[in-house]
Amino acid sequence: MPELPEPDVAREWLATMTLIRRFEERAGEMYARAKVGGFLHLSIGEEATIVGSARALRDSDYLISTYRSHGHALVRGTPPENVMAELFGRVDGCSGGRGGSMHMFDISRRFMGGYGIVGGNLPIAAGFALSSDLQGTEDVTLCMFGDGASNQGTFGETMNLAALWKLPVVFMVSNNQFGMGTALERHSAVTDLQRKGESFGVPGMRCDGMDVLDTHRVIGAALERAREERQPVLVEALTYRFRGHSMADPEEYRTKEQVAEWRKRDPIALFSERLVAERVLDEAGVAALDEAAVARVDEAVAFADASPFPAPESLYDDVYALGDQVRGWYSVDERTPNVHKGEDERSMDHGDVPGREQYDRHAAGAHESSDDGDDVAASRPADTAQGTGAAG
Repeated sequence: MPELPEPDVAREWLATMTLIRRFEERAGEMYARAKVGGFLHLSIGEEATIVGSARALRDSDYLISTYRSHGHALVRGTPPENVMAELFGRVDGCSGGRGGSMHMFDISRRFMGGYGIVGGNLPIAAGFALSSDLQGTEDVTLCMFGDGASNQGTFGETMNLAALWKLPVVFMVSNNQFGMGTALERHSAVTDLQRKGESFGVPGMRCDGMDVLDTHRVIGAALERAREERQPVLVEALTYRFRGHSMADPEEYRTKEQVAEWRKRDPIALFSERLVAERVLDEAGVAALDEAAVARVDEAVAFADASPFPAPESLYDDVYALGDQVRGWYSVDERTPNVHKGEDERSMDHGDVPGREQYDRHAAGAHESSDDGDDVAASRPADTAQGTGAAG
């Protein structure tokens, strides 16, 4: 059994795991109230893989995630207010309201983003590691991905280059037993995922992804090897998500009994029990951490709701071309009879900006839901299915 870290560290780990849990639960509620658009993938049940791995990183190391990335932004230190605002599509979001759930990003904390394409973050992680190598730094990249992504072509290509070029990168596959709704044994010929990199020259390790201490121990060893030996490592974290693949998942591929069995190994409950048993915290202390997390999430929701939506004239901001080698317009807006350069919208008269009238109406409160939420029920038909699925 791995030893506990110093008491203050152990308490911080539990507090962060609890914050992620409460944040994700509230994000699901906000999605059901139509506050969050697009897709929403929750990491409830996977908190130990997030906190255990991230706490093994140095501040200068890089972390890149998948579309299930809210917890990774939080664990790297992005304020919950900015993460929630991003879910709401507001200007104070960590990606300016442009990324939403699947594209969190915080360069100041070297969180290099969520990534919407399955397996698409793997070669990008190798690029970060190559940059560290070329610059001669000790920075290591930790790349998170799911079991389904291990079947993508980018997996083999990236493993090969990482081993060939001896890149300082650790690949962590969160094996939550399902690639979307397909069980591991039905989508991968090799179910011992830690071995899938061996033929490319990337050795594997495994950790108990429901145990924050074991996850920290194994990832720490992998990071040390990547940092000191320039040896890429693949770590398989055995874990489980208590909710569906996304909020639109009816979960017809697993039973309530299966989910209930895994819930017996809830990573937050297990770590709390360990801290109480070793007198790092008492029951009142655990409850206080939970209350603090709920209060912080309440503040995050209020902050996000008060943040404005991006203005219509900002639509083409951050769309760019390099130098003057690209002739002509680099963005074209055809929403009005008068076709114009998208980049010109910043200098247009207020009333001439396409969509300005609708934006002003929306910002004035016409978009708000009724208190009882009846007006959004029809817009979220998947939520009904979510409630009847295996997660209960």
